[in-house]
Amino acid sequence: MPNPGSLARSIAIFLLCVLVWPTWAKDTPLTYDRIEFSVVSTRQVENDTLVATLYVQREGEDTGKLVDEVNRSIQWGLAQARKSSGLEVQTLDYHTSPVYRNQKLQGWRVRQSMRLESRDSSQLSQIIGILQERLAVGSIQYDVSRERRSQVESELIGEAIKEFTKRAELITAQLKRNGYRLVKMNVDTSGSPPPRRAPQLMAMRAQATVTPPALEAGTQSLQVRVSGTIELKLN
Repeated sequence: MPNPGSLARSIAIFLLCVLVWPTWAKDTPLTYDRIEFSVVSTRQVENDTLVATLYVQREGEDTGKLVDEVNRSIQWGLAQARKSSGLEVQTLDYHTSPVYRNQKLQGWRVRQSMRLESRDSSQLSQIIGILQERLAVGSIQYDVSRERRSQVESELIGEAIKEFTKRAELITAQLKRNGYRLVKMNVDTSGSPPPRRAPQLMAMRAQATVTPPALEAGTQSLQVRVSGTIELKLN
């Protein structure tokens, strides 16, 4: 025979579930005919900002001499760059690291970089040509300015939401429903590709002015994705 105490506990749990379930069911609405989809709006935008990094690197045994050479070259580069108006100039990382060969300390490596940003490609090209007399080019990349990117993304968001609404209305009509309601929507502007890099330039040192590199900013694709869920109304 079952234990009277166990039987009483089972009955109590069952009655509790019966009492609680209607309240839970009432607070949780039933959902039907939900459809998820997404749309993407894309636009080709001209890159209006060029960013270049240049650096000075020296190796040897006398760290004092190496540091002095690097500092002098960077100071010279900053002075040259500051002659141009509208050019943003910034010094970057400064590294001093040991150089090993066959697991033996052979000397030291000292390096510092500087960053240049301009919306004038011809201006930046000329400055790079001058700086290559004593500095090496690390990278050049093209990008869209923050102001321009924000403006275009705002326009694309509006276009994508309109397209999402048109798609929702089309789905509703094709399924012969009287209407729909929006359950949720996500707007994603993170799908844009990284800034386009220019071809790598070799380090050059010369006594005469170096011919400036040819730079063409080109364009990049900005996009906004709107995804969401709609629920079709019952006829």
